[in-house]
Amino acid sequence: MTWIGDNLGLIWEQLREHIYLAIIPVILGLIISVPLGYVATRYSWLANPLIAFGGLLYSLPSIALFIVIPAVLGTKVLSTINIIVALTIYTVSLLIRNVIDGLRSVPPDVRQSAIAVGYGSMHRLIAVDLPIAVPVIFAGLRVVTVANISMVSVGAVIGIGGLGELFTLGFQKDFLTPVVVGVVLSLALALVADLILVSLQRVLTPWARVSTPVAEVA
Repeated sequence: MTWIGDNLGLIWEQLREHIYLAIIPVILGLIISVPLGYVATRYSWLANPLIAFGGLLYSLPSIALFIVIPAVLGTKVLSTINIIVALTIYTVSLLIRNVIDGLRSVPPDVRQSAIAVGYGSMHRLIAVDLPIAVPVIFAGLRVVTVANISMVSVGAVIGIGGLGELFTLGFQKDFLTPVVVGVVLSLALALVADLILVSLQRVLTPWARVSTPVAEVA
């Protein structure tokens, strides 16, 4: 407890960095995955290659990716851009399948009804397809977010890892407290992020919360 009290500034700084490095790739990955998924549903022959390519990308070891990206992008080894780019790649590789499955889950008659009342492709995507696809997309989004929170710690190997740097500090000094603090905060962060996503999904899908009075009466 003494160490925690003396290092609150360090803990808070690493926690903020961890949140930044984990959440920004999720946002970027979602922005990239939705258009890719939409294109894959319009041109169905693209879907399987995209999903397979995503699986291949996700199989790449994270440490290797963190080390290779600076050479590819020309960034400094300790730049946070490397972590963000790597985790964005992982996010897209996982999320693309959910976006495709979610858009495919839109019933054909619903899509045809939207076309019949004059919805264009983009209007239909935003007003009809995406709202129906939200549960499937958010299922993937929750997995990706928790995975990113976990993988950020791996960045400590190259000196940028948010709470993972507390692990490194504890191992270097053979002192357990920083490791325990890092683990507890990582778990708490993953739990809070998941609860936020669940709440956001409920807000975006109010129809899913509507009960069936007829069933209750019966």
